[in-house]
Amino acid sequence: MASLTLKVENLPKNSLAYTNCIYLHPGAVAALKGGDVAPESGEPRPLLLQVGFHVFLALSHKSVTEGCFALNGLQRRCASLTLNQTVTLSVFHPTAKEAAASLTLTIDLLAKAKPAKPVEVDTDELAERFKETYMDHIFSQGQVLAMDFEGFKLEVVVTMIENLEEVGEESAMLNKLGQVLTPTSVLFAKKGAGNLNLSGSAQSGGGGSTMFNKEFDFVSLGIGGLDEQFNYIFRRAFASRIWPSHVVKSMGINHCRGMLLYGPPGCGKTLIARQIGKALNSHPPKIVNGPEILDKYVGGSEEKIRALFADAEKEQQAQGDASQLHIIILDEMDAICKKRGSGAQGGTGVGDSVVNQLLSKIDGVDALNNILLIGMTNRKDMIDDALLRPGRLELHVEIGLPDLKGRNQILTIHTTPMREAGRCAAEAIEKLPIIAEKSKNFSGAELEGLVRSASSFALSRAIDPKDLSKSPDLSSLQIVYEDFTRALDEVEPKFGAKTADMEGFFRGGIVNYGEPFDMLCGTIGRVIEQMKTSKKTPLMSLLMEGERETGKTALATYLAHMSDVPFVRVISADTMIGMSEAGKALEIQRHFLEAYKSPLSLIVIDDLERLIEYIRVGPRFSNYVLQALLVLLKKPPPEDRRLLVIATTSIPLLLDDLGLTQSFSLSQHVPKLEPGEGGIAKVLKDSGVKEGDVESIAKAITNPIGIKRLLMIVEMARCNSEGEGDDIDLSVFMECLHTVGY
Repeated sequence: MASLTLKVENLPKNSLAYTNCIYLHPGAVAALKGGDVAPESGEPRPLLLQVGFHVFLALSHKSVTEGCFALNGLQRRCASLTLNQTVTLSVFHPTAKEAAASLTLTIDLLAKAKPAKPVEVDTDELAERFKETYMDHIFSQGQVLAMDFEGFKLEVVVTMIENLEEVGEESAMLNKLGQVLTPTSVLFAKKGAGNLNLSGSAQSGGGGSTMFNKEFDFVSLGIGGLDEQFNYIFRRAFASRIWPSHVVKSMGINHCRGMLLYGPPGCGKTLIARQIGKALNSHPPKIVNGPEILDKYVGGSEEKIRALFADAEKEQQAQGDASQLHIIILDEMDAICKKRGSGAQGGTGVGDSVVNQLLSKIDGVDALNNILLIGMTNRKDMIDDALLRPGRLELHVEIGLPDLKGRNQILTIHTTPMREAGRCAAEAIEKLPIIAEKSKNFSGAELEGLVRSASSFALSRAIDPKDLSKSPDLSSLQIVYEDFTRALDEVEPKFGAKTADMEGFFRGGIVNYGEPFDMLCGTIGRVIEQMKTSKKTPLMSLLMEGERETGKTALATYLAHMSDVPFVRVISADTMIGMSEAGKALEIQRHFLEAYKSPLSLIVIDDLERLIEYIRVGPRFSNYVLQALLVLLKKPPPEDRRLLVIATTSIPLLLDDLGLTQSFSLSQHVPKLEPGEGGIAKVLKDSGVKEGDVESIAKAITNPIGIKRLLMIVEMARCNSEGEGDDIDLSVFMECLHTVGY
C-alpha cells in the first residue's frame, strides 16, 4: 500500500473548505496515484487517503507546498491534527463493505449568528446536492464537514451510517465507514432547536414527529374508562401531527387547533387535560382557570389571553413548522366565553372582548399552527357558537358517565396501591366487578369517593375507640368486600336515583287492591321495560290520570324506584316554591338535561296542574312553564340515551284544552275503589281490620273512594279505638267514615 509522510498546512483558498477534500502538491498526487484505474470502466480511480481513522478524497493543487497536505479546520479537528504536524497518509482502496446504504446527517448553520428568520431547507434538494458534491467520498461516523447550499454555509455531522453489507464484529470495533455511491440514500435532521426549518421527504425518521413518549399508557396516568374518547381525540387532534409537515402541506390541511371537553362534573375532564401533557413530547401545558382571566383593569383580561399565546407565537416565528406543540388548558371555559351579545358578563362587554381576542389568536389572520387549546366545561350550551366552529374548538368530546367496563377500570386504578400493599382482601379484589355493576351512574370522582369511604371503614376498625391514644393495629388493617357494600349505601351519585326522596312518597308501603292494580302495574311495567330495551323508542311518556287520593304519585314513584333505572328524578311543585315562572322552567329543563347524560333515565312529574299553576277561576296558568313542558316532552334524548317520563294529574280534561295531555305517548286511568268489587275488602284486610268487620265496613261504603282516603280512615279509626294492640273498633271506624263524608 503506497504511503507518504507529509506535514499539515492550511488550505490555500477558503472556497476549498466546502469540498471536504484534502489537497496535495501535484507531484505527491502523481506519486501516490500512479496508474491506478478502475477495472470496470478503465478510468482513473479517485484518490482516497487514510488519515488516522478517517478517509478523505485527495486532489492536487499547485498552491500546496511540496511535502505538505492541506486541510480545513473542521477536518483537522475531526482527525485531531495541528498545523505543521507530520502525518503518514496511506492510499485506501474501498471494498463492498464500505458501500453505504444510507447516511443520516445532522445539519445546522455554520455561522452561529442568529438569522432574522429561520432558513427554509428543502431536504430533497439538499440530498441531491450532497450526493452530487460528495460522490465517492468516504465518511466516518461522527465526522463533521462544511457544506455550501444556496449561499448558506452548513455544518454537517454524520450521525449514522448503514452499510449495504453487514460489518463484522472486528470491523465494528473500529470507526464505521461509509462511501457515498449512487444507491446511497441521504437523510437529514436539524440540530436541536436550530435555526433551520426542514421540509421534504429526506428527513430522518421520514420527517415524522416524536410527539408521543414511547412509554406511556392512560391507565398508568390514572385515567380509566375513556378508551373510545382517547381514540377519537388521537385521530382528530394528533394523527396529523405525527406525519411530516410536507405530507400535511401536500394534502392542504391544517392541524386541529382546539378541542372542547364537556360533560357532567367529576367524570375526568380536568384530569384528561392535565395528564395528556405527560403523554406528549411538547412544552409543559399552560393550565388556566377561566375566572382567572378576568381582570379589574380595562384591557387586562384581553392581555392575559394574549400572554397565553405569546410563547407559541415567538417559537412559530423562529421555528415555523418545526415548532413544538404548545398546549393551553382552559378550565371552566363557560365563565369567560359566554355567547356574545347575551349580556351575561354585565354591561362592560368584557366577555365579548375576551371571546373576540380568543378567536383572533386561534383562527385569526396570523393563525398559529403549533397550538392546541383544550377547553373544559359542563355547560356546552353557554359557549359562544363562533368558538365551536371548525378551525377553532372544532373537536367536541363528551366525557360522560363511565360504563361498566370503565367503572371496573377506575376501581382497579384506585385500589391498585392498597392491593400492592396487601391491604385489600382477596374476596374484595375478586368481587370488584360486582361493585362496578352496583355502582351505576357513578362518576369517576364518585368512584374515588366510594373507595375512600370503604377505606374509612377499614381504618376505623383498626382503631380502639375506647383508647384513641393506643397505636392502631396495622396487622388488622385490610379492606374487605363488606366495606365496599357499606360504602355503596353511604355514597350517593349525583346522577343516581334519589332513593330517600322517592321513599317519602310511599312511606306506608304499597297495597295491592286487586285486578285494576295488577293491570295498571303491568302496563307501566311494560312501558318501563320497553324504554330499557328498545332502541327504536328512545323517548317514552306516560300520563297517569285520575281523581285525587287514588295513589297516583305513590304508585309512580314506587314503580320508578323498583325499575332498576340508574337515574330517577321526581319533579314536584313543592321544590319550586318562591321561584319565578322563568326559574321554574329552567329548573325543569335542568332535570331533563341531567337525564340526557345518563344512558337510562326516568323522570316523574308530580301534579302537572300545580306545576303550571293552573287555577280554575279565570282560568289562569303559567304559559312559560307550559311551553317548556310541551317542548321537553317531545324532545328526544341524545344518541344512545333513553328516557321515560311519567306524569300525574287529576284534571286531564282541563289539561287537554291546553294541549298537554296530547304530548304523552299513552295515558292510564287510575280508578277509585268501587263498592262491591272486592278492592275495598282487600285493602281493609291488609290494613289489619278484623275478618268479621271487613264485610260490614265494605257494605257501609256505598260511593267510590280513593285508596289514600280509605287508608287514612283506617289509621284514624286505629288511633281512636280503645281496644288492645292495633285492633280497630267497628263503631269507631263507622264514625270516622261518616266524619270524612261517607
